[in-house]
Amino acid sequence: MDVPGSDWLLVPLQQLVSWAAAGAMVFGGVVPYIPQYRDIRRTQNAEGFSTYVCLVLLVANILRILFWFGRHFESPLLWQSIVMIVTMLLMLKLCTEVRVSNELNVKRRFFAAAESKDEEARAPPRRAYLDFDPHHFWHWSSFADYLQCVLAFAGVAGYVTYLSIDSALFVETLGFLAVLTEAMLGVPQLYRNHRHRSTEGMSIKMVLMWTSGDTFKTAYFLLNGAPLQFSVCGLLQVLVDLAILAQAYAFARRPSKPSPHTVHPTSAKAL
Repeated sequence: MDVPGSDWLLVPLQQLVSWAAAGAMVFGGVVPYIPQYRDIRRTQNAEGFSTYVCLVLLVANILRILFWFGRHFESPLLWQSIVMIVTMLLMLKLCTEVRVSNELNVKRRFFAAAESKDEEARAPPRRAYLDFDPHHFWHWSSFADYLQCVLAFAGVAGYVTYLSIDSALFVETLGFLAVLTEAMLGVPQLYRNHRHRSTEGMSIKMVLMWTSGDTFKTAYFLLNGAPLQFSVCGLLQVLVDLAILAQAYAFARRPSKPSPHTVHPTSAKAL
């Protein structure tokens, strides 16, 4: 039985819930990186966080934005991509500054012990994007190099999309690649944890927020009729998140053996 005059309350309430869900979609994805960002700033050590996570998210969200030009999806998902790109660039900037600073400190301590007066010798080797050295890919010495790489990828991908935007097959493939890449978000962290047999330096809060956020996001996709690619890859993301949490539990129960490279942990290169 309808209550007369109840629409004045029900309609605004529905709009409020809709806005809250949209806001959670836009900004909820960046929340997991806040504790990791704070941990890195506090400890001045970025070794526990894989910067390849940033690479995966940058590629995925650039492709998702390009997919929007071929097949418009809900605006909150588009804004989520823009906010995520900005967040990943900030994470990269911090990680690069911390890593380069630690490498420089290690070099200075070494040459100070050797009583070297050569200041240039104390500086870590300069690694730049424009060197096109595959051995140092995504391990450059300046944030500007990462920015150049991201802009180059966005430019090339944007140009190819512009030429092929009328092809339905290309557009659908682009959308699939975008969400599949994002579904692989946790894989670099999963592999790093497996290689080091440890989750030290990784924020458990970040992974827990990944899991809750990906679960919410996947439910949002399913309930709002998002393209099928979004829902399938959202489920894959949740599975990877659970695998990382299982690693944290397993490695906490079985402490790893000391590594021969732990003398200078800040000089180790995390994947």
